[in-house]
Amino acid sequence: MMPQKTKATAIIDAMMKKDYFSQWLGVERLEESEGYCKLKMKIRKEMCNGFEIAHGGITYSFADSAFAFASNSMGRHAVSIETSISHIKPLHTGDTIIATAEQKSAGNKISIFDVQVEKENGELVALFKGTVFRKDTEWDTRPEKLKQIKKSGTEKRLL
Repeated sequence: MMPQKTKATAIIDAMMKKDYFSQWLGVERLEESEGYCKLKMKIRKEMCNGFEIAHGGITYSFADSAFAFASNSMGRHAVSIETSISHIKPLHTGDTIIATAEQKSAGNKISIFDVQVEKENGELVALFKGTVFRKDTEWDTRPEKLKQIKKSGTEKRLL
């Protein structure tokens, strides 16, 4: 008998299934729970700018994906209303980075999250802060609503 998925995992599975941008980034899910998400990805050549460093939008988007998953993982639809990022160190082709999103303030309608982006060796490269508006709409995590993602191609590495 297969272990039952947590609510957070079921929600993030549903989000990831249609999140083609996070799929393009190549994010790999490492850990997730209510109000928390940890992702990993590798910087590719086409993600770099004319200075041969990762475009700031790549780090931002990666942190934003972790933020989105963490903020929705508690059960209600959550949408971003304000975000910011501080880029601390440059990234280069081949660098592997990890984003850790954690809820810092929980409210009925407004919640705040911090996301740290680090290289695999623990070196801090960016700090992201995000605020979400939590809608009244709940994620439907019934098995018949969350069909199993086919384990093929790109989707295989996302599970």
